[in-house]
Amino acid sequence: MAGIIEGPRVRLRPLTERDRDRARDILATPEVAQWWGDAEEEADGLLAAEAGFSSYAIEFDGETVGLIQSFEELEPQYRHAGIDIAVDPRWHGRGFGAEAIRVLAAHLFAQGHHRLTIDPAVANTRAVHVYEKLGFRPVGVMRSYERGPDGTWHDGLLMDLLAGELVDGLADCPA
Repeated sequence: MAGIIEGPRVRLRPLTERDRDRARDILATPEVAQWWGDAEEEADGLLAAEAGFSSYAIEFDGETVGLIQSFEELEPQYRHAGIDIAVDPRWHGRGFGAEAIRVLAAHLFAQGHHRLTIDPAVANTRAVHVYEKLGFRPVGVMRSYERGPDGTWHDGLLMDLLAGELVDGLADCPA
């Protein structure tokens, strides 16, 4: 099981069943649901104990302000990890999402990963901007990558970050 990861302001704590309602509430906000889909199904997915997946509550001053997940490809010739994140819109613009990504990325690099991926919707320009500020680079557009809540297919942007490319400063990374 994943442990607690501390950042300068945020604390990443493994999600447990007691987080189900808060996770669902965050994922049900319109600003998050447009990118994540059905809140109940997504909360179930975050709480499922699948090998290679770790899900965390993003806490600030004891309050859960978001959710973050990592998944690991453990096949030696393709070893890397990926990140997904959702921040409660009430906490947008304060840098908590950027810090959570940064501390989880540093943790994953320390665990031996040399490359991280993240795959926002192309239309999620706010997220893409934050990921670029952290050092992620666009790799390519995945056409008709995911089905949106409206039932139509949407393009995704594959982005990656290599060890040594993570930007240290968080001041310019509000998320």
